[in-house]
Amino acid sequence: MIPYLSRIIKYIIEPEIQKVLHSDTDILNELHDDDLSDISVACRINAAFLTLLSENNSGHYKKAKAIFNRYKQDDCWLPVIRFYEEGLKKIKREISDHISSDSNSYRRLKKISELISEDLVKESSSQFINKIFELFFPEGSGLESTEIRNKAVDDLRKRRKVTITEINPEPILHPEEQIVFTANILATLPLDAWQLDELVLSADIHRKIQSIKKEKQKYWYDHPIPLGIAGQKNEAIYGLCGLDEMVAFEKSTGRISKNCKLTCLLSASTTHDGLHAVIKDYFKDELQKNDQFNNLHIFIFTETDTHRIIDEILIPLIDYYMPGANKKILYSIFGVDGEYGRHYSFLKAIAAFWQVFINPETKATFKIDLDQVFPQQKLLEETGHSALDHFKTPLWGAKGLDSLGKEVDLSMIAGALVNQNDIHKSLFVPDITFPDNILNTPESLIFNSRIPQALSTEAEMMMQYKGDESNEVIQRIHVTGGTNGILIDALRKHRPFTPSIIGRAEDQAYLLSVLFKQSPALRYLHKPGLIMRHDKHTFASEAIDASAMGKLIGDYIRILVFSEYTRALPWDFDQIKSEIDPFTGAFVSPIPVTIVMLRFTFKMLELSETGDHKSLIKFQKLGSERLLEWFNRFDNDENYFKNLYKQEADGWNTFYDLLDIAETKLNENDDFVIGLKESVISIMENCRIKFD
Repeated sequence: MIPYLSRIIKYIIEPEIQKVLHSDTDILNELHDDDLSDISVACRINAAFLTLLSENNSGHYKKAKAIFNRYKQDDCWLPVIRFYEEGLKKIKREISDHISSDSNSYRRLKKISELISEDLVKESSSQFINKIFELFFPEGSGLESTEIRNKAVDDLRKRRKVTITEINPEPILHPEEQIVFTANILATLPLDAWQLDELVLSADIHRKIQSIKKEKQKYWYDHPIPLGIAGQKNEAIYGLCGLDEMVAFEKSTGRISKNCKLTCLLSASTTHDGLHAVIKDYFKDELQKNDQFNNLHIFIFTETDTHRIIDEILIPLIDYYMPGANKKILYSIFGVDGEYGRHYSFLKAIAAFWQVFINPETKATFKIDLDQVFPQQKLLEETGHSALDHFKTPLWGAKGLDSLGKEVDLSMIAGALVNQNDIHKSLFVPDITFPDNILNTPESLIFNSRIPQALSTEAEMMMQYKGDESNEVIQRIHVTGGTNGILIDALRKHRPFTPSIIGRAEDQAYLLSVLFKQSPALRYLHKPGLIMRHDKHTFASEAIDASAMGKLIGDYIRILVFSEYTRALPWDFDQIKSEIDPFTGAFVSPIPVTIVMLRFTFKMLELSETGDHKSLIKFQKLGSERLLEWFNRFDNDENYFKNLYKQEADGWNTFYDLLDIAETKLNENDDFVIGLKESVISIMENCRIKFD
């Protein structure tokens, strides 16, 4: 059915080619290993998948079929076999559908399969790599030399160029008063290596954690904070201390009033449901113990708090002013538990809610990650501006024309990051650089996101221009989860959101929801010098290591989800991909299952060679479970994302319509809404962290 793909896979798994891929694994020989240990069986099943995909009707092929049939009878291995079998079916259907609907793809697949040979690999490994990239990973193709990369950076900057037609007539003047800063606290159970009874936790939390440990983990975050971790390694404390110090610096230089306090709204999300009952009290206690936050008003929102907002404020507004509107959807979209997408959207939306009910002078919101800090002295030395100075640019909220002559609204803003280890050189050192070797693992032959990420980082994040009055800037597509913001008027007008089930790159997905929704199109202004120092490896190494496996599998899911989401959006697939390439678009593929399955199997080869057998077994079983769940989700509802997008877009429209109504009624001194405002104040006081 897919002979050309099979031919390519057949060559890739040949021992000679595996050596070029920095792998000593003899995949075909693994089929005939009779060792019954878990590690040998895991590797044998993986090798069988690759052999079946190559459709080599030899003894190897028959052996591979026999392996699948044998372990299908074993309850321990049945879920893994189901995953691989489903992957095989989906790849064949996906490739067939793709080449039948796209004649260019068919010709490219055919041509590459005819060119691939051992001679090509031996004569020119870079040419071999680029041919494979053309098929699986076009965003990384042809970027092996410095000269080509530099040209690609220039070309991308030209694509991202915006000519300013109107600066913001009412820019941010007092960011300390007009901007609400937000961040997300991510929490998990204590690390396995620690003895629970040695942790400094209350007796009540100790007891609850013993029970929670029996729960199945529900969500996977990059480096969640393990409860009980020492204060100096607690990301929440670290990030908030950094924000507090940023404000103190502004005061010391006379930029803001000595009495000023920055407003910081935090969401609190957990990996296990049982942690909901302890997370708020735990972090309140941790923050109050440190008592270092003299320059911040801190509020923490849990799922309980967001339900109170829905039950006590939003639903009464619906009942009174919008009877018939869908109430149930609010519980799905407005909250802090769950995947990244859900709490990311909440942290934007809560700022609009804050503007209406708490402080009408609030004009913007800006999100930080708590492993990042503003390096104030360095900012002043290299940019001439402090952190808060950067928000005063009249370019934030400007209007302009993009490189295609289309109108854009630069009411979003994005900064950049510098790694802590690089900041001594300059602020303007990209935090992601091109790899020295574009093919350093077997998996990187199929997908190496660092290549387009480095290109995008250099082109978009490192761009500098001639000050705040420049008439040419660039828009940003590639943004980071922290160091980005939006003017609240634009938020309420355009109503962007990230679907609640997106668990990776929620920051990239946020703009997709409104990419071509209206004109002028909402876009991010790139603000040179708005740079935060990224310190995660300084204090969160244990948490990063503990969550690495879940993050990697989440990266695979990201390809499936972004590809399906892009298809579900109400615009042309190719038009969207063209707009968001190279980095964000690298995760949007016409053949996502093929990419994911090959990445997964080649990662297995890598783990086998490192000898990390415990990780290999965990990776195969956890990955099979999570990926198969997504396969089934799309199989059960082919319009899954289309329906989800419509439902959640309608839900957010209801939310922002309610805010518009409430704002109007408050201006009219409506008794009903004034009563609701008093309830809001009560809810917010319950979320406030009080320091004596």
